[in-house]
Amino acid sequence: QVALVESGGGWVQAGGSLRLSCSGSGRTFSSYTVAWFRQAPGKEREFVSVISWKGATLSEDSVKVRFTISRDNAKNAVYLQLNSLQPEDTAAYSCAARPEAWRTSPGLYQYWGQGTQVTVSS
Repeated sequence: QVALVESGGGWVQAGGSLRLSCSGSGRTFSSYTVAWFRQAPGKEREFVSVISWKGATLSEDSVKVRFTISRDNAKNAVYLQLNSLQPEDTAAYSCAARPEAWRTSPGLYQYWGQGTQVTVSS
């Protein structure tokens, strides 16, 4: 079992930055694949970035130049650095974990946090 808690969301003007954190519980969290997804009002949840337990990363094409995922296994934490934010990045951002290899489909993740809201104004 893994419990996830996100933090770091907020309101920012276009061009600004935020750093989201995903804190995981349990001694095995460091062995889990962790991904970030986002969901804007009226839209489906979409994949943003994922990091394997070894630190390999994959990001969606539209964000990979601006967003960076990382992890600190000693702190049981995964981070998502959001730079050059745009109004279209406004969404609820959630982290999710799975014990197997990474996937980009949200339905394949067993554990989810409650989400943190990111709002970008123009």
